[in-house]
Formats: sequence, C-alpha cells, structure tokens
Amino acid sequence: MKIVLLGPPGAGKGTLANLLKETFDLWHVSTGDILREEMKNKTKLGKEVNRYVDQGALVPDEVVTEIIKNKFKNNGRLQQGFMLDGFPRTGVQAEELDKILSKEGQPLDFALYMKASLPVILGRLTGRRVCRSCGSLYHIINKPPKKANVCDECGGELYQRPDDNEETIRTRMKVYTKSTKPIIDYYKKQNKLKTVNADLDAQTVLTVLMSILDENKKSHQHKNSR
Repeated sequence: MKIVLLGPPGAGKGTLANLLKETFDLWHVSTGDILREEMKNKTKLGKEVNRYVDQGALVPDEVVTEIIKNKFKNNGRLQQGFMLDGFPRTGVQAEELDKILSKEGQPLDFALYMKASLPVILGRLTGRRVCRSCGSLYHIINKPPKKANVCDECGGELYQRPDDNEETIRTRMKVYTKSTKPIIDYYKKQNKLKTVNADLDAQTVLTVLMSILDENKKSHQHKNSR
C-alpha cells in the first residue's frame, strides 16, 4: 500500500499513521521529520532549509521535492509500502511526486483525505498540551496526564503551544483549505482520492479505511479476472 495522507492540523494524521504502521508495517515518511533530520545532519539541503526556516519563510517546492527524491531514490523500503505525511502540499509537488514514484516503478495507490470539521479541530488543538522536556503529547480531555500539567513520562512541565489558540487555528484552517484544494482536485481527477470522516476517533477511521482497502482489492481482482 502506497498512500499520501492529507488533512488539516488536528485531523489526526499522526495518530492514524501510527496505527497504519502497526497494522501494515508501512514506512511512515513525515516531511517534517525529514527536514529536521537534514538540518540536524547539516547536509547541503539541510543548510538551505535552515536558511528559510530562520527567515520564517516557507521552504520552496523544488527544495522539498529534491529532499523527497533523494529519500526515495533506489530505496528498497518503497516496495514494502509507505505513507507520505506532509507532502505534497501543492499541486506542483503532487505532479513531481508522481514523476518520482514513476521513475522508481512504485506508483501511488491513493490519497487519503482526512476531512475534519472546524469545531472538532478547535477542540483537539486548543486542548493539546506538550511536555517541555521530552515532547510527549497530551490532551486535557482525551489524554490527560495523571497529574495536572506534569508529564507522565519524565515529570517535565506541560505547556500549550502558542499557535494552539482559536484565532491562529482558524487562520491555519483557511490557509490549509485554500492550498490543499488543488491537490484534492488533482487526485480526484486520477480517481485516487479516498475521503474519510476524521471527526471520528482514529480506531474508527482505521476500520473505515480497512473497508476501503477491501473494496479496492475486490475491484482489482474483478478487473484482473476479466
């Protein structure tokens, strides 16, 4: 299974990615993790990424695409299946991804769009708390720590990220919706877009996804038997 995960902040992509990883042994390719790794290792591309980050600017399409290309080139892990999280972010990146995967002989199966409503996203993100020491994530309702404002893992202080406030989240949602529309349209035209209701809990979303995969499998088997 080779898929792209699409969805706004708070849709639950990270949680679903972990479930998919456990269930299907998929390679989780997080663009954010890759960019941080490149910067940490001070590679040529990493230094370039760092320059944009320091300026508070978006990393250009061609830089992110080059990093993905390098990650996927002659990589045997592609064959076992993967899920891309955080890429593509633009229509241009979606087209480039198809070219990269075509060259590697590992075309994308589908794009999974995790569609979540604003009230649910607001509830998830405004209630999120992060440990200052180890980065563990909590939620004041869904996953509260045993002791208020104290991390269960390391005893560090829990805090609310500055961007996890209602006004910022609303702005991020508008930006995401506008920038993602071309990508959704792109995969829709290819008949590769699958939409799930991300307002549901991650385990239910996984169950829905399993039924989508089962339908896909039966459809392919029917076509091949003709």
